[in-house]
Amino acid sequence: MHLRTTGFYHVLRKQVPQRSPVFARRITTASSSSQSSARTAIYATVLTASVGLFAVYYYDARSAMHRYVLTPALRHTFDAETGHRIAVKVLRSGLGPRDPVQDDERLRSEFWGRELSNPVGLAAGFDKDGEAIDGILNLGFSWVEIGSVTPKPQPGNPKPRVFHLPDDAALINRYGFPSQGAASVISRLRARIPKFHETKDDTTASFKPGSVLAINLGKNKSSSVESPDDFVTGVKTFGPYADVLVVNVSSPNTPGLRGLQNRELLEDLLTSVKKARDELEPSPITARRPRLVLKIAPDLEESQIVDIADLIRKSNIDGVIVSNTTISRPASLTDPNKSEMGGLSGAPLKPRALQALKTLRAHVPASIPLIGCGGISTGADALDYARAGASLVQVYTGFGYDGVGTCRRIKDELEALLKAENTTWKAVVDESVRKLSLTES
Repeated sequence: MHLRTTGFYHVLRKQVPQRSPVFARRITTASSSSQSSARTAIYATVLTASVGLFAVYYYDARSAMHRYVLTPALRHTFDAETGHRIAVKVLRSGLGPRDPVQDDERLRSEFWGRELSNPVGLAAGFDKDGEAIDGILNLGFSWVEIGSVTPKPQPGNPKPRVFHLPDDAALINRYGFPSQGAASVISRLRARIPKFHETKDDTTASFKPGSVLAINLGKNKSSSVESPDDFVTGVKTFGPYADVLVVNVSSPNTPGLRGLQNRELLEDLLTSVKKARDELEPSPITARRPRLVLKIAPDLEESQIVDIADLIRKSNIDGVIVSNTTISRPASLTDPNKSEMGGLSGAPLKPRALQALKTLRAHVPASIPLIGCGGISTGADALDYARAGASLVQVYTGFGYDGVGTCRRIKDELEALLKAENTTWKAVVDESVRKLSLTES
């Protein structure tokens, strides 16, 4: 049996053609190649889909990815100042996120007879050297304020000089006006002109309808403390390129600067800068001279605010920003960084800034608009300032904590509140200003 089976096996081998080892390898190779190609195609499809989804979420400023992933990762990976610089660079690159939603009609605001699409602006201090103006405008802000810009370059105070207080939703900084100087900022402002002049609204220095560009003017540490010359230089230098020039005498991080809020020095300063502004030729961009706005501290006594109000009325200054950071430290602070020197901003600043605004509103006429700044991170915060008599609001620390979608979230919340009350931002502001302002004789 064994022999017959063996013989049959040999016959069968002769009858059935056998595949050579080379042919077998060819089949195996072809099969592996086919599988590899399939895997590559799958990986490419997954990668393309992932990149597409990331782009969709990344370029939409409303995406939760920014608020809950990217911004916290940036804050926890880098120190506060490095994270700040990275954020500016991203927005400068042109690859930053955008607000894709058109502002609701309820948010329309009026400032000096000019209509803005919404009342939410970004305060000075974020884009100190005018690097990311258009990236910030793309986030939906109606007022972008760059600076503070000093006439000459200066490094500011030694590092570290910025400190997060996450337990208090606050920030302490002692930057001390680090600035690349006026010449550097002017070169960037000039570079924007041919890019936008033919394609966007050329009646505003922002080149974007419904928004304005403000430049915050600072003072060099090496300059005479009492002299207004640095501010006069700033007015002459930046007047043609701005809708608004902000005279900043309220930073606590430049020695002697807040002393300019004293009556005698402030009177001389306001007279000097207004004279310089009035002597400017109308801007070739806007065909107007820039508005002049004073920025004051929240730490002033009521009597000091009354004195400033009197000077504002006499000088015919165009508006006031209330307020800058505070040197006070509320008892509610719990974060270990609360003992750092510098100006405190964020949620703990709101009560003090809001009270300063109310006091000033009662001592200036309705013709002088006020801008509220301090602790604003929600639509309800913004509405509180409107009811206190502010025509616009500015954010800073809330933007740092909540990321690029901050402006859109505030606007959405504010729209919902106004809709619930069946009113508009302008109606709330008009009523508050009428009731709370000094009556003009």
